[in-house]
Parts: sequence; C-alpha cells; structure tokens
Amino acid sequence: MQSRAKSSLLGPTLGTILFVALVPGTIVGLVPYRLSGWRLAPPLLGSPATRWIGVGLLLLGLPLFVAFLGRFVREGHGTPDPVAAPMVIGQGLLFASKPILAYAAGLALAFHLFVVLYEEPTLGARFGEEYASYCRRVPRWIPRWRFEKGGA
Repeated sequence: MQSRAKSSLLGPTLGTILFVALVPGTIVGLVPYRLSGWRLAPPLLGSPATRWIGVGLLLLGLPLFVAFLGRFVREGHGTPDPVAAPMVIGQGLLFASKPILAYAAGLALAFHLFVVLYEEPTLGARFGEEYASYCRRVPRWIPRWRFEKGGA
C-alpha cells in the first residue's frame, strides 16, 4: 500500500519539478536576470532599507513557495499554477531595479485577471453555493487576522 502511495506521487512530483523549472524559473529567475543582470544598483529612494525589505520578501516567500509546492503534490496529487509576485518584488527592491518592479506589477495584474476572469467563475460554476460560501469567508488576496477569545 505504501509503495502504491509513493508511486502515485511520482508523477505529480516530477510534474511540479518541471513546472518550477519552466514557470517560476522563468518568472523569478530568467526575466529578472535579463532585466537587471542581478547587479546591485544604488538603493531605491536612496535608502538601504528598501534593499533589506527586498531581502525580507525573498526570505519570507521562499519557504511559503516550497510549502505550497509540497501541499500541491501531497494533498492535491497535482502540480501548481502561477505563483504570486512577492519574490519578484523582493528582487526589484534588492537590486533597486525599476524594470523588475514594473515587471512585478504586470505579473500581479496578470495573476489577478486570471483569478477574477477565469478561475473564480470556473470554480463558482463547478462548486456553486459551497464555493460562494468559501468566498464570503476567505478574502481573495489579503488575509484577515482573527484572534479568538480564550487563546487558540
């Protein structure tokens, strides 16, 4: 039984590796490199703080991305779709690259339009009221922080 479970994850794992090499590899690797050469320019707004914010976004985004990939394989038995733009914003701030920041804004807009114009209507048609209820409870992009009385 365990052997079957492992083999059933082989396809999604290989698909995810290929996906990461092609899509995020291009989005957060190749394009920012072509835009900046990964050379540090003087900090944006003349403040080294912008560079540290960029490093922070990269460091925060990487573990989330790895966890996201793992959940897609283990729980969804599939491969992921487009990744969010925070890592590209981090690169733009780190390298002080206005072209990378403009690219990140374009990515964010493209992902937003994909979700609003395709993904949400498709899920709504497929899952009906269950998905509508989910949408009412879960915000699209910015999480709600709820603190319950009496601890966790």
